[in-house]
Amino acid sequence: MTLTKDVIIEYFHQKVGVPSKDAKDLLEMMIEEIKLSLEDGNNVKISGFGKWAIRAKRSRRGRNPHTGKQLEITARRVVTFHPSDKLRDSINDGVSHRAA
Repeated sequence: MTLTKDVIIEYFHQKVGVPSKDAKDLLEMMIEEIKLSLEDGNNVKISGFGKWAIRAKRSRRGRNPHTGKQLEITARRVVTFHPSDKLRDSINDGVSHRAA
């Protein structure tokens, strides 16, 4: 199963009692704030979850795997995610910590 925005909105609605429209607005604001922070080159860290960071990659030579033709891969910025130790440990536990 994939966790989607709709699932999170429904969770806020059911568990917290927030109206669906308000939950959707809140989630959209949070995502937008994270996106803007990353676009500005800032890291985003959520304690107990992990950290998103922007990394600059240089241009480099590459190869089209279908044709074998050499090409130049342009410089770009990429988003990386590093899970917190707490998240990593909980994933490796193999135990779901979801409240029923």
